[in-house]
Amino acid sequence: MQYFQAVQQGKQRASKSQMKMFDVAGFGMLTLTTKKINGEFFPVGEEDFVAVINSPEGYVAIIADKDGFTKAQSKAVEKNEALTIYNKLRESGIPEYPENKIQIWSESRPTVQNEILE
Repeated sequence: MQYFQAVQQGKQRASKSQMKMFDVAGFGMLTLTTKKINGEFFPVGEEDFVAVINSPEGYVAIIADKDGFTKAQSKAVEKNEALTIYNKLRESGIPEYPENKIQIWSESRPTVQNEILE
């Protein structure tokens, strides 16, 4: 797939995830629209999974595809607010991201929703 096609298709998919985040959190930022695997560009996946990561600014609820590439995120918020957003997304039918690493922008970050549930 050509890069331009991957961007167009990925933007459509990520925008749907962004709207889900917006509906629950009142804010949803589009993150990645493409992913690079073995030197080739692909659109982010259609599937949605939810997780929470820690950023320098605070905790962030994210929606990622099956490969852990983020498609949408909340604002950086306090731990309890991130968990509230996470729980609302789970209640809406979005499964938890099963792995422990998420790819956001050019960084790989650990998921923390299970660590902070205690």
